[in-house]
Amino acid sequence: MSITGIILAVAAVGGVGLFVGVFLGIAALKFKVEVDEKEEAVLAALPGNNCGGCGFPGCSGLAAAIAKGEAAVNTCPVGGEAVGKKIAEIMGVEAGESQRMVAFVQCQGDCDKTTVDYEYYGIEDCRMLSFVPNGGAKSCNYGCLGYGSCVKACPFDAIHVENGVAKVDKEACKACGKCVEACPKNLITLIPYDAKYAVACSSQEKGPVAMKECTAACIGCQLCKKNCPADAVTVENFNATIDYDKCEGCGACMEKCPRKSIVAHS
Repeated sequence: MSITGIILAVAAVGGVGLFVGVFLGIAALKFKVEVDEKEEAVLAALPGNNCGGCGFPGCSGLAAAIAKGEAAVNTCPVGGEAVGKKIAEIMGVEAGESQRMVAFVQCQGDCDKTTVDYEYYGIEDCRMLSFVPNGGAKSCNYGCLGYGSCVKACPFDAIHVENGVAKVDKEACKACGKCVEACPKNLITLIPYDAKYAVACSSQEKGPVAMKECTAACIGCQLCKKNCPADAVTVENFNATIDYDKCEGCGACMEKCPRKSIVAHS
């Protein structure tokens, strides 16, 4: 190949490269996505777990919502008050008060307290037991099945099955709500971290039936309600509920409960 041919080839390649570069530069300017600096700063302040506990699609979704004013600065349950204050500074607003929440399993029906109707051999996944007789081997149809669907769902290793019942480590729990969503029996709820007492039963069976199924079952006797000085306990469908906005933490409900279905939240 002659020198002239080489020069022409180089020129052609260079020209094509120049054209492509100019084209890409113009396209980048035309289709440029404006980045919200506050959104980027908020995203950097978030913990990055992408657990979805805030109700948004990951940390980036929450950051965008906060930057647009569509979500409170202390929305992230994982980051808690510290992250809320940091984001408040970025947004130039007051953080406001936030209450730390933790998951709580409303069941004490372990292998020692509850009865079983049959021996179950199969897939160890609570969600699969909706297809077996009575929704599981335990006599109580409202109790923890103990196969750990909640354990698998927790991204913080804050819940474990002990003697057939799931237990939450309140110090490790970030209140993301994944275990709440995973439980097919709907017996995991979020309560205040500072709550002194909690009802550890979800049974809605009448007293005589509940007593046969579990030695720790709430029987709806209403002694907790009658003895609460703050009127913080209600009983519906044979099951007690504590209103934590009213609860004074006196412990009268736990002391009067004949079934010990109200426990200290420690």
